[in-house]
Amino acid sequence: MPFLSKISLPALQSGYLQNIPSLNGGLQLSLKTNVTFFVGENGSGKSTLLEGIAEQCGFNLRGGNKNHNLNTGWRFNGYESALAQVMQLSWTPKRITEGFFMRAESFFNFASYIDELAADDPRNAQRLLNAYGGRSLHEQSHGESFLALFSNQFEAGIYLLDEPEAALSPARILAFMTIINELDKGGRAQFIIATHSPMLICYPGATIYQFGDNGIHETTYEDTEHFYLTKGFLNNPEAYLRHLTS
Repeated sequence: MPFLSKISLPALQSGYLQNIPSLNGGLQLSLKTNVTFFVGENGSGKSTLLEGIAEQCGFNLRGGNKNHNLNTGWRFNGYESALAQVMQLSWTPKRITEGFFMRAESFFNFASYIDELAADDPRNAQRLLNAYGGRSLHEQSHGESFLALFSNQFEAGIYLLDEPEAALSPARILAFMTIINELDKGGRAQFIIATHSPMLICYPGATIYQFGDNGIHETTYEDTEHFYLTKGFLNNPEAYLRHLTS
């Protein structure tokens, strides 16, 4: 049973958000499973919606949990995310504030922030780093640091992830799916993931929402462009490459 059960958004009448077709008409999005994927083209609104949820949960938009106080930017009526100020979240049975927000594009800054915390408190530096695999995230490869975060920080709560596959090899995507499965089956965690990965969206029993010009609708992984385009390319790469180079 997911902690966050519904996302409500009114029709957007002004501001840049009205230019996002998947969001400008408002929405009533039900979350029925512990693992939900947002898929769609770049600019379709996936990350924008994820950011709004993250800030409503009390997470910093640079990444982290409610205790990570990275520098913040421009605020709309107290929120960095323009969407956070108008959306409503429904929880079962109560609001959850434990968890993590991770965006691949700002992970470097988050890793630097953890190093700064360790440097500012030398006596507890190793204890802090142990929570991220025992050494600086910068001293690990990109994929290693992502998995170190997932393995050591993901325990219970709501996890909002923006393109976590960015640094993961196919083998490590499978390792990440194992982490998701352990927490999902234990009923301890809920995942909402914006992704372009045709592997991730195959996770058994997940709900998939497609973002597009006609709004947001539920779909299956076989019906996503990510899946059938990747499958078609792998089955016959010559045909695709011939078309691209002709």
